Amino acid sequence: MAETTTTAGPAKSAAPDNALERFFHIGERGSTLGREIRGGVATFFTMAYIVVLNPLILGFVKDADGKFLGGGAAPNLPAIAAGTALVAGVLTILMGLVANYPLALATGLGLNAFVAYAIASKMTWADAMGLVVIEGVVILVLVLTGFRQAVFHAVPAQLKVAISVGIGLFIALIGLVDAGFVRRTGTGPVPVELGIGGQLAGWPTLVFALGVVLIIALWVRKVKGAIIISIITMTVVAFVIEAIAKVGPTVTGQDSAGNNIVNPRGWNLNVPTWPDHIDPISFGTLGEFNLLGSFSRVGVVAAVLLIFTLMLADFFDTMGTMTAIGAEAGLLDEEGNPPSTQRILVVDSIAAAAGGAAGVSSNTSYIESASGVGEGARTGLASVVTGVLFLVAVVFAPLVEIIPNEAAVPALVLVGFLMMQQVKEIAWDDVEIAIPAFLTIILMPFTYSITVGIGAGFVAYVVIKIVRGKVAQVHPMMWVTAGLFVVYFFIEPITAAFTG
Repeated sequence: MAETTTTAGPAKSAAPDNALERFFHIGERGSTLGREIRGGVATFFTMAYIVVLNPLILGFVKDADGKFLGGGAAPNLPAIAAGTALVAGVLTILMGLVANYPLALATGLGLNAFVAYAIASKMTWADAMGLVVIEGVVILVLVLTGFRQAVFHAVPAQLKVAISVGIGLFIALIGLVDAGFVRRTGTGPVPVELGIGGQLAGWPTLVFALGVVLIIALWVRKVKGAIIISIITMTVVAFVIEAIAKVGPTVTGQDSAGNNIVNPRGWNLNVPTWPDHIDPISFGTLGEFNLLGSFSRVGVVAAVLLIFTLMLADFFDTMGTMTAIGAEAGLLDEEGNPPSTQRILVVDSIAAAAGGAAGVSSNTSYIESASGVGEGARTGLASVVTGVLFLVAVVFAPLVEIIPNEAAVPALVLVGFLMMQQVKEIAWDDVEIAIPAFLTIILMPFTYSITVGIGAGFVAYVVIKIVRGKVAQVHPMMWVTAGLFVVYFFIEPITAAFTG
């Protein structure tokens, strides 16, 4: 997205004096009704992929009790898709009406992976979503009290960049593993390998590889809706392949001993076949949250750290996103601030809590909104259009279970690349930030844990400052957080020492 240095508002244009014009100030911001509608539609199609990807990230992960989100003993992808579209629609409309800003919201990629792989594995899904609700409420309080800026400046900017980059690599690894492109060996000194025995094998892996090629080709050609176009196209290809080759699922049944019978060349999660019947729309994830259950499940220290790491993954992106959108639209004031900044932040904070309350993970602002601005959107009317289209998408949520994983996860590889691009903002010749950033980035995918990466980066940052005699440069909040992470990492030996 091209940068702009113009801070003056766009030229005013003549517009009819009607209710929409008076409410959204369309002409005043140099836009038209047609541009706002086109912009809203463009934004929707560039981020509609989340309705498909969110169920694939959240839907197949079991919690600490061995249950799936919204489905008990079996995955319930349609319910997650419906909840994802519903919350995105309502909150994006709210952003348009309350803040009058062309910014859309939906479940945050990276945030959902953190909830699935770092939180739900330690507690129930309801407990995990309760933490998301608490995180959203905390952010809202920080916004309303003006304390948000203090928290924002507590964490070094380049360490925040490293967190984003690490999450990007983690997401890409999830995509590669779920597609069978990278697999665990289970034996020998090499923990993972390419495909089967170092070779790509099976039709599903081919679908994934072709999907990666297609999505990259569309993206570099700047085709609007590249991600959703790729998912739909490769789903059709997968249907044709399954109809001809009868590939079948990875797990085909169980033997007499109860062990899974594995077809390593099969479809990993969903088999691309048309079901005998389409289930009605279900909102089974809504209300699946337990506000304080996590504290009794994992302890106060671990729960507080998980809330804090959620905030780190969620909290710091919004300011950058809304500023970038405002710069592209020419809406920033002389100090580089968007109009109605406080209202934007309030809605974004509510979205975080609403996503947890709906059981679909924290919702946040999307940089894909820039595609709508590129079509001429300048007001919240475009967000209203995007939100309405998300609500329409609820009707199609049951179809998400026919999309094979291999057709959808190439999007995770692309998202990983996009998040990786920020790595250039880290000063790699400054060891005081480079080493913590390095540990943050590599440990997220290598340990399959976002929490471990963030914690290692924080502890390393404080330790290096101590060693170099720059204790005064460490923000008090960093001291507290690093100390909590030390307790988090060594909780077992500490517990054993006190319990004898």
